[in-house]
Amino acid sequence: MVQSEEKFEFKAEVKQLLDILAHSLYSSREIFLRELVSNSSDALDKLRFESTKGTSINDSSLPLEIKITFDKDNKWLKIRDMGIGLTKDELIQNLGTIAKSGSAEFVKSLKESNQSADNIIGRFGVGFYSVFMVAQEVIVTTKSYKEGSPVLEWHSDGLGDFAIKELDEKFERGTEIKVMLKDDALEFAEEYRLESIIKKHSNFISFPVLVNDKVVNTTKAIWREPKSSLNDEKYNEFYKFLTYDNDNPTGVIHLAVDAPIQYNCLLFIPKKNTDPFGMNREKFGLDLYVRKVLIQHECKDLIPEYLGFVKGVVDSEDLPLNISRETLQEDIIFRKISSSITSQILNFLTKKSNDEPEWFKDFWTEHGKLFKLGYMDFSNQEKFSELLRFNSSASTDENELIKLSDYVSRLKENQKEIYYILGTNRAAVEINPHLEIFSRKGIEVLYLYDVLDEFVISSVRKYKEYDFKSVDIADISKIEAMRDKVEEVKVAPLSKDDELHFSSLLGTMKALLGEKVTDVKESKRLTSSPVCLASVDDGMSDAMMKMFKMMNKDESVTKKILEVNKNNEVVRNLLSIYKKDAKDEFLKLAVEQLYDAALLLDGEFSGAQSMASRVFVMLDKSAKMYQK
Repeated sequence: MVQSEEKFEFKAEVKQLLDILAHSLYSSREIFLRELVSNSSDALDKLRFESTKGTSINDSSLPLEIKITFDKDNKWLKIRDMGIGLTKDELIQNLGTIAKSGSAEFVKSLKESNQSADNIIGRFGVGFYSVFMVAQEVIVTTKSYKEGSPVLEWHSDGLGDFAIKELDEKFERGTEIKVMLKDDALEFAEEYRLESIIKKHSNFISFPVLVNDKVVNTTKAIWREPKSSLNDEKYNEFYKFLTYDNDNPTGVIHLAVDAPIQYNCLLFIPKKNTDPFGMNREKFGLDLYVRKVLIQHECKDLIPEYLGFVKGVVDSEDLPLNISRETLQEDIIFRKISSSITSQILNFLTKKSNDEPEWFKDFWTEHGKLFKLGYMDFSNQEKFSELLRFNSSASTDENELIKLSDYVSRLKENQKEIYYILGTNRAAVEINPHLEIFSRKGIEVLYLYDVLDEFVISSVRKYKEYDFKSVDIADISKIEAMRDKVEEVKVAPLSKDDELHFSSLLGTMKALLGEKVTDVKESKRLTSSPVCLASVDDGMSDAMMKMFKMMNKDESVTKKILEVNKNNEVVRNLLSIYKKDAKDEFLKLAVEQLYDAALLLDGEFSGAQSMASRVFVMLDKSAKMYQK
């Protein structure tokens, strides 16, 4: 015998919510299934808890599972669980009101700002109502686990009221939600669609989820299992399931953190860089789960961009089950989890770099370019700095990398700065005349081959108490004061007369170059090269200045000081010509050629045609002089 039904009005805020859901179409409509399955999983968890307490339970032999069935022809979908069930009061309370205080104001702001449905679905107590995005009517049949509980039916079309009645029929413990689908939602009565949604959002639910009697969620949430029960094979299998990568991961970080916040995470470092050209830099993040329910795929707020090579999952009991994407950044617990994960990854890399330097070298080769973006992570700057790697003048070849602590261990007496130089490769760097004095003094110089390195160095600014300094803006007087390591090649000093003529030659060279240079003077830094260009002051390095000019589309040549090495054979030959005839035409050609060569080594040369023409003229003159 069917009992007469009672009708109830939805609370005002629920009416507003249902009106928005019923009359809108959202790309996130599939979320309703995630919410209903999550509710079913929660009901099963509660029943299991009551069972462990020894509570007497209706139909105690029922399996703890979630069954999904459908009938596309008759336009319905059913989600059935054998969980704790609901009493009449619980039906009214849970399916007639929005549980969380302040939700009415939230719905009001939603209507006013015309935001996405995700904003409200992701609020505690609202998840069930998301079903009305796809349903023209919902029928909930339930029986509580408590002895003697009746079978109850709740139904509503979502238009403003709901009804509850008692059924005089056999129904085993738990809850069944029958969704009468809208005509435009019949995709949710297709097996492949339902399976894909379960695998995407609810794949790691603790209980079996069956679609037409076939278990869909077959992969275990191994991040919740103790590490002692897992091996490389299981980690590798899960990694490939998660990423579709054919290679095994090169590193695994499995954490179960209880204090001050609780979370589990399973993180992987891929063997290869899957985005070598940086085309998908925005596609990163960890999958965020709350109690094994996927809340957000590739959640970017869990790790900083420079750790974007890390793949994996994070699961927490401390976050609200239905936390929305929009509230993640505002959640204190979430921010603590994010900070903790970043720290744990850096700790892992630090340990690996110390214990397995070859492993870390391979890691740096694959992921170092992205990792360098961490120069803006000021809260972890010390850990970040310890993980930086560079080639240097002390390296045996271009492939050998050193860490900053190694550099510091080799500092010269009274050396207070870490020197560096930027270049395209080792060969290009080592012909730079600015290095000559550093080589003579035996001072190690970091070789930077990536333009990003300059930003890294400039942002980090110092390592321990040592400032970073580009060789082209180094204080030469400090370096001159250091003891030579390589004995300087002895060259006969100039006579007093030649010294006077050399000073005069410098003035003539300045006059010949005009506005191209700020000054021409004797060099203290050069050992073998005839000339080099030096910055006017120790402000911005050459490399940084070039980058800023490039960004501003400034193609002008930076004015610098031309430094001249009076002990160089070319310069002494020019001095001889100058002494004979200060107005010799060849002298003008040679000075221009030296300046262009200095520009070329400095990376700012653009006058290839004029230089080539000048070379032909000089070759012609030289050949004729040789014939005499």
